[in-house]
Amino acid sequence: MAALAKPRWDLFCTVVDNYGDIGVGFRLARQLAAEHGLTVRLWVDDVASFRKICPEIDPGLDAQSVRGVEVRRWAEPFPDVEPADVVVEAFGCALPQKYVAAMAARERKPVWINLEYLSAEDWVSGCHGLPSPHPSLPLVKYFFFPGFGSGTGGLLAERGLAQRRAEFQRDAAALGAFWRGLDLPLPAPEELRVSLFCYENDALSGLFETWAEQAFPVRCLVPEGRVLGQVGAFFGAPEIRAGNVLRKGSLEVRILHFVEQDDYDRLLWACDLNFVRGEDSFVRAQWAARPMVWHIYPQQEGAHWVKINAFLDIYCAELPPEVAAQLRALWQAWNRGTGAGTAWAGFWQHRSALEAHARRWAEALAKNADLAWNLVQFCSTKV
Repeated sequence: MAALAKPRWDLFCTVVDNYGDIGVGFRLARQLAAEHGLTVRLWVDDVASFRKICPEIDPGLDAQSVRGVEVRRWAEPFPDVEPADVVVEAFGCALPQKYVAAMAARERKPVWINLEYLSAEDWVSGCHGLPSPHPSLPLVKYFFFPGFGSGTGGLLAERGLAQRRAEFQRDAAALGAFWRGLDLPLPAPEELRVSLFCYENDALSGLFETWAEQAFPVRCLVPEGRVLGQVGAFFGAPEIRAGNVLRKGSLEVRILHFVEQDDYDRLLWACDLNFVRGEDSFVRAQWAARPMVWHIYPQQEGAHWVKINAFLDIYCAELPPEVAAQLRALWQAWNRGTGAGTAWAGFWQHRSALEAHARRWAEALAKNADLAWNLVQFCSTKV
């Protein structure tokens, strides 16, 4: 008897200026294709911007194959295509009405997934997997929530990720080659090497001033992006770009080109401390098993504070109270946009405890099933 054909997947994603949505979307598409042998079509509205995290992309093409994934331009008018067996709508990006109508016209209706944003809030597990019938069409959408514990969709993590990271961090030759590839010297014995990826943040100047006054060298690596104006303002440099090196006291800031996803992972693995933002880099920093500081995307009426505090509650649960208090103080100052420089000393005096905790946290997360596996298992019961 012939084997049943594997379901085809369509994944829809928009590129916002922060790249987090497409970052998650492309990682998921790659993993579904590479590890689960699925035929995946990734629909992207801004192919040119997508190229920032995937240099192989040709922005002039409407259809191309990249790392095992068929990448299609999501444009209007939307083309006539046969909907896939599983349709993933990433982060509430409304599907084209023409495509939805075609889904409804299929004899066997597709499994329609609304992939939600990551949250540590208590209510997530109660809503994960719930169906939502379409108000006028014979279609059902299922809500799929990434999360940190059982009863959620889990986190994106490719097979063997923890082992590759651990091997890289132990391999002096690999670390040296990585730094040389970025035109950077090996870290000095007492140097603190930090990656800093954030939104615009008024707390930046105070943190930089504190780092400039440290008794040890601080080398801060900043990928090009929205924060460059504030970085330049601190150093009195009105226009800065990738390749620039800026110095004050003990602080050296280097502006990096926006790197592709696998190189960004290695940057997080190689640094002593990582400042990250949004969702994609936030998750990757946790897999890096290094101390981190998260800049959450600010929302109206302070709704983001519920999310950040929900995560801090679970992240700090196994930390000694003093260490947890200092970690919270820096994260909250960084997200308020004021006081990060003042909070720095209390945070970093616990470096050893923070490093050990980051390793334990990554090990605990790795015991859970990953997002792609959970998603495939969920859909397999409904295709």
